[in-house]
Amino acid sequence: MQRLTNKEEEIMHILWNLEKAFVKDVMAEITDDKPHYNTLSTIVRNLEEKGYVAHNSFGNTHQYYPIIRKEDYRKRFMKTAIDTYFNSSYKSMVSFFAKEEKISAAELREILDMIENKK
Repeated sequence: MQRLTNKEEEIMHILWNLEKAFVKDVMAEITDDKPHYNTLSTIVRNLEEKGYVAHNSFGNTHQYYPIIRKEDYRKRFMKTAIDTYFNSSYKSMVSFFAKEEKISAAELREILDMIENKK
């Protein structure tokens, strides 16, 4: 699975939400920094070349749909981020969020309960 650019990732989130879409449908969902139609079309074709989306043809028009599940991408993305930024340590990742006050003690207890109840 190739790494996506920020814009490609944004487009993938739109396609995951829409499930199937024409380029004009994707364009309608972009709120900030709308690219030119041809630029967006190129980005979607690049996603297809990278193996993230496929299409159905309707004459000269293509309807695109994701072939990589969001959950599969999330797992890969998180593993890469944890390996790269936290030396493969989930403990370091959680402590980072605690230090940055992005996770509360109550949320940490909830996570501990989830871990303990899974056993």
